[in-house]
Amino acid sequence: MNVNIQTVRFNPDVKLVDYVNKKLQKITTFHDRIIKVEVYLKLDNVVHAIKDKIAEIRVQVPRHQFFVKASSKSFEESFDNALDSLVSQIKRKKDKQAA
Repeated sequence: MNVNIQTVRFNPDVKLVDYVNKKLQKITTFHDRIIKVEVYLKLDNVVHAIKDKIAEIRVQVPRHQFFVKASSKSFEESFDNALDSLVSQIKRKKDKQAA
């Protein structure tokens, strides 16, 4: 599984990158043929003092691609919400294939 983490408008600290990598290791339990994972972490609402943190995850498997996006006040929360959505998408797709 090839993991690519990109950040927009900021430089991530080591803890954030480790957090994302650690959480991504768990998605292999839901789909065993994951080719590539792309994570985009972005700052939004640059005009306001409080910036929203956006996490986007794109997962590529043979003949299909999953994409989720979530935003909140922290990158960890945004990433967790996006990952939860991604897991439910993968489960739905596998249930359809099994049926």
